[in-house]
Amino acid sequence: MILKIGLTGGIGSGKSTVSNIFKILGIPVFNADIAAKRLMETDANLIGSIKLAFGETAYINEKLNRKYIADIVFHDAHQLEILNALTHPIVIKAGNDWMLQQSSPYVIKEAALMFESASAADIDYIIGVFAPKHMRIKRVMTRDGISREDVLARIDKQIGEDLKMKLCDFVLQNDEKHLLIPQVLQLHQRLLQLSDSL
Repeated sequence: MILKIGLTGGIGSGKSTVSNIFKILGIPVFNADIAAKRLMETDANLIGSIKLAFGETAYINEKLNRKYIADIVFHDAHQLEILNALTHPIVIKAGNDWMLQQSSPYVIKEAALMFESASAADIDYIIGVFAPKHMRIKRVMTRDGISREDVLARIDKQIGEDLKMKLCDFVLQNDEKHLLIPQVLQLHQRLLQLSDSL
């Protein structure tokens, strides 16, 4: 039996940085957001469902028209719910199938919407990555080249950061006051112990 660990945090919190540290430690990581993007362009049933819900314009030359979709879903909660209802079950299944193929002491599933998408249901422990809102906004504006308003629109679609962290079993501070690598190394040892006790 393999220990299943979730990794979550708000947009711009530093989940990918934490994932990369775990990968260096030899822990396999399934990135739900990357998997969703891949499946939206490779899963025929999902492609058909998205076209049905959002129109043929949702794809250009068989590639997802990301700007078109983002402009719709990040400004209309109902449309975002529709997109999530189509993608989340397929991504959750892909993650579960992937986990069954791994042989390390534990595996990590990284998902921004861990609680919102019901991905947390079959996860043993969840790690939260916390960063103050002003830092997250700045990071995403720099990373994605989008406006502050666009970042805030995306943050508003996720559950509040304080509540998210309360729902997590472990919290890593990525606030530029605490060193991140020592926190991950310490947590890695704890997860190895938990894995041994299975």
